[in-house]
Amino acid sequence: MPLSPEAQAEIDAARATPQPTLRAVSPGMEAHLYTAQPVLDHGFVRVIDYMGDDSAIVQAARVSYGAGTKHVSNDEGLIRYLMRHWHSTPFEMCEVKFHVKLPVFVARQWIRHRTANVNEYSARYSILDREFYIPAPDHLAAQSTVNNQGRGAVLEGEEAARVLEILKSDAGRAYDSYEAMLSQDGQQGLARELARMNLPANIYTQWYWKVDLHNLFHFLRLRADAHAQYEIRVYAETMCRLVADWVPAAYAAFEDYRMGGVNLSAKGVEVVRRRLAGEEVTQETSGMSKGEWREFEGVWG
Repeated sequence: MPLSPEAQAEIDAARATPQPTLRAVSPGMEAHLYTAQPVLDHGFVRVIDYMGDDSAIVQAARVSYGAGTKHVSNDEGLIRYLMRHWHSTPFEMCEVKFHVKLPVFVARQWIRHRTANVNEYSARYSILDREFYIPAPDHLAAQSTVNNQGRGAVLEGEEAARVLEILKSDAGRAYDSYEAMLSQDGQQGLARELARMNLPANIYTQWYWKVDLHNLFHFLRLRADAHAQYEIRVYAETMCRLVADWVPAAYAAFEDYRMGGVNLSAKGVEVVRRRLAGEEVTQETSGMSKGEWREFEGVWG
């Protein structure tokens, strides 16, 4: 379990002492509150707090649009309408705060999603634990020959063993040096804010990450995608399961229109119309570039 016994005891105590409230609650999210969901070898995601539910999205939309939404017969229909037409502010009425433990290199990808509030464990004040992300053998892959940002074939045999040994030995050696610099035979040692620079990017950090539902959906659309890097994707997939229990109607609409939907350019719409009319359309006659055509064919071929 990635949590310490002390942290688990704190969670157990919090879950054992529920408090009455007049605010809206989501039964699905209440079931997950405080509980750590393991990710990777030492990481986790857990919900610390949340605000709102599906009804909060509907409430905000009806305040905003008034009579304009009266033709929508039910809350689920309204939520799907909002998602379908890219209305964002009603989804911003819901917020969630996560406690995430993750490798530093994953955190550096994650922080690119700037519309959130973040407070990270500080290695200026505290000493980081000796915990490193070491990929499972089936996630050790060579560089892709067709995608500069992706992975290719999985490494096997002696090559896989060699790489794993390098990852483990380098991480251990760096942490040994980190400890040695912090304290040397009773002397004061190097400042923590300087000693941390020697640590590898696969060491684990932790943060609290608070975000509204609109921006969380944007994060999940990119990071839970099959093309995202595996190490951040598994965090996003874990969060998808939590969000699905928190706001089931909103997540179903998100899954349908964003995760499973397709956006077409004006040229793409025109090609579909021409094909429906029985016309043979090629890349040369479509007006699309080769890259655009390849992506179009991947969906409509």
